[in-house]
Amino acid sequence: MDSYIESVYEGIKEKDPDQPVFHQAVLEVLETLEPAIKKFPKYKEFAILERIVEPERIIQFRIPWKDRDGIIQLNRGFRIQYNSAIGPYKGGLRLHPSVTQGLLKFLGFEQTFKNSLTGLPMGGAKGGSDFNPKGKTDSEVENFCTSFMMELYRHVGQFIDVPAGDIGVGAREIGYLYGAYGKITNLHGTCVLTGKGRTFGGSLIRPEATGYGTVYFVQEMLKTRKDDMKGKTVCVSGSGNVAQFATEKCTQLGAKVISLSDSSGWIHDPDGIDAKKLAWVMDLKNVRRGRIKEYAEHFKVDYSAKGSPWSLKCDISLPSATQNEVDAKEAKALVDNGVIAVGEGANMPCVPEAVEIFQEAKVLYAPGKAANAGGVSTSGLEMAQNSMRFFWTREEVDAKLHQIMVNIHQIAYETSEKFGDKGNYVLGANIGGFLKVADSMIAMGYLS
Repeated sequence: MDSYIESVYEGIKEKDPDQPVFHQAVLEVLETLEPAIKKFPKYKEFAILERIVEPERIIQFRIPWKDRDGIIQLNRGFRIQYNSAIGPYKGGLRLHPSVTQGLLKFLGFEQTFKNSLTGLPMGGAKGGSDFNPKGKTDSEVENFCTSFMMELYRHVGQFIDVPAGDIGVGAREIGYLYGAYGKITNLHGTCVLTGKGRTFGGSLIRPEATGYGTVYFVQEMLKTRKDDMKGKTVCVSGSGNVAQFATEKCTQLGAKVISLSDSSGWIHDPDGIDAKKLAWVMDLKNVRRGRIKEYAEHFKVDYSAKGSPWSLKCDISLPSATQNEVDAKEAKALVDNGVIAVGEGANMPCVPEAVEIFQEAKVLYAPGKAANAGGVSTSGLEMAQNSMRFFWTREEVDAKLHQIMVNIHQIAYETSEKFGDKGNYVLGANIGGFLKVADSMIAMGYLS
């Protein structure tokens, strides 16, 4: 590694030694930026790397709320406003026991480059709480969301920071958060949150966008080898929003999805999860809030509480659950079983060693900041519609999303070629996203 880049990386480890997942994300980006730093010395001169790895603002606060028994509970809330060089902060809110400042710094850092790749004027941010919505009543979730917004409202706004959903934050949570924001501020229709319900400002295709976008990106990668999705066998992890709609789009394009998972285990359906089975999954996960094991019991297919679906033979892998879910052993199993493309539906689901295995085997590999940018892209389209007080049709939004994903692929592919490693989407996406943010920071002076 270049000595300058190494000094920046060592600096963040020294400042925050207890944030390994953040270190991992920074290292993965910095390592690939070396060709750009050598080609454009101005980035070193203006201390861009030192500034871009440091969040502009970190907000931490307490969240007291009452449970079903009237007992006051306490959680910790965060908003990491990472970089606003190209627009207002934009990024999801995550509700999960694993949420820490370090995790959200990793996600906000990734979000900065992902948003840059979309071509839309959005900076990077992430937030959330260690609150776990699983098993909570609607009243408990509403109590929590109201308390959370009592602090968050001070730091967000359509020209400041526009949060969205993430793990643990779906339509129910966004509705409660938006309702609380309106009551507190007496403002409505200002697009302070995206992923809203269709009846109060939400965009068509927003729920589908991350899953659809991941598949659109993989489709573009396959085209570089004169191939397509038709007839392919696909393994998908997760069973939430991203996994559900990735499965739907794969099926629409003629592929067969054979797996889904949740935190308890995974299922293998060799006949494929068709539209009727997927509708059953959506009711299970979105309405009944059940476990994927119930799918295996209902459709009489295999279920395992151990291992992962990456042991199955497939053409395409779409890890869509959470970070670091695909390790080196699983990556090798995928390669040995003939996988030709991997598209990250989740944020950084493949550990660095797994990525190296895919790249060495010449597997088409799409990092999350490129492949799963469809969600935030459609959030940007929701913001545009709210500003216009107007709504596009489903077909119009889907067409715009598809074109954005085609553009992101083009940026990543052409940038990788320009910097000497054609088809390396990690390098292409990282440098492509970085250049826009870095040039904007330089143009705005040293305070940006």
